[in-house]
Amino acid sequence: MTQVSMTVNGKAVSGVVEGRTLLVDFLRGNLRLTGTHVGCDTSQCGACVVHVDGRAVKACTMFALEAEGAQVRTIEGMANADGSLGVIQQAFQDHHGLQCGFCTPGMVMSAAALLKDNPRPTEAEVRAHLEGNICRCTGYHNIVKAIMAASGQDVAAIAAE
Repeated sequence: MTQVSMTVNGKAVSGVVEGRTLLVDFLRGNLRLTGTHVGCDTSQCGACVVHVDGRAVKACTMFALEAEGAQVRTIEGMANADGSLGVIQQAFQDHHGLQCGFCTPGMVMSAAALLKDNPRPTEAEVRAHLEGNICRCTGYHNIVKAIMAASGQDVAAIAAE
């Protein structure tokens, strides 16, 4: 067992983990931040996307010990300081970018990474960026609309699939 310390959503945290403990398991089990989902355990679905030192990573592919000293942001850290939904979260709600909600945390985190690097992506760029995230419910159209809206673009121009 090894001590691990990091900053998660702006708060210093630590815990004792086995070397094989995945970051997603540390977040969910040790810290009780259950918004980060485990969907496939094979890094295929993207439900576990978090930001580590500003970079989007699939938390099921990283050991907790690899995040030692890192700044980690989860879906719980995406809300505004007053607890209201952040811009991307609000856009997902406003544009019906979710159905069952299971993939939503990973989609929001992936969208945030895209918009950080490319504040005004095209529809094609949004779709390409989401290739590492699987949604079994929506068909992605409203997810794309939500991300485009979060970037401040007119979603009326987005063609239906």
